[in-house]
Amino acid sequence: MENNDDIAEEKMSLTEHLVELRKRLTRSLIAVGIGFFACYYFKEWIFDIITRPLTSVLPKNSYLIYTGLTEAFFVYMKLAFFASLIITSPFILYQIWKFIAPGLMPKEKKYVVPFVASSSLLFISGILFGYFVALPPAFEFFVSFNNKYLQAMISFSDYLSLFVTFLLGFGLSFELPVFIFFLAKLGIVNAQMLSKQRRYAILVIFIVAAILTPSPDALSQVLMAIPLMFLYEVSIFVARFVEKKKATPEETEE
Repeated sequence: MENNDDIAEEKMSLTEHLVELRKRLTRSLIAVGIGFFACYYFKEWIFDIITRPLTSVLPKNSYLIYTGLTEAFFVYMKLAFFASLIITSPFILYQIWKFIAPGLMPKEKKYVVPFVASSSLLFISGILFGYFVALPPAFEFFVSFNNKYLQAMISFSDYLSLFVTFLLGFGLSFELPVFIFFLAKLGIVNAQMLSKQRRYAILVIFIVAAILTPSPDALSQVLMAIPLMFLYEVSIFVARFVEKKKATPEETEE
């Protein structure tokens, strides 16, 4: 009865949820803002890192260009914002956890450290995978059309939009095990269901890989699909782990 009373006391009204949401959003925005100014100070260094997958495959004496008077300034701001988002992602994920924590059981709240650590690790791993593995061969493919009659003049704004879109796609797609964890906690999916639907999941994974990879060649799509298939298998083990945790209290009561 004490446990039920404690849980009842922790239930929040709609107004309290909105206040809590505002608090978590404010803290996240402050963190991103601080990170933004820090990253903007090092914008040239970040610029060199972000453009390296492209500049490493461009022909000699090739440059990125900007065509509008204010374009470079605003592109650098986008660059700083994207870098800040990556750097502050662990703190943002922690704020997300703190927002959903009141709706969890006391025993579930102890997962805060594993949640933040695993989510951050998977998100950053996805970005690093896209940066080092998926994007270089894709850019090499596109630049291969260069010849004496056709020369690439790439706008940095267009490049950054492509870069950010696909790396965020990689980062979010690598969050699959965390996503499955919450679906399993809600009882929407289970390990048996995921195992039975494996063939359809593989089909969806290859479709997602085809969408996320900027290059139309099969190699880039396979390079993207392989880690996603691995993460899907990991997700099955995650769902099985959740089911065992759910079954433990029931066995104890019996």
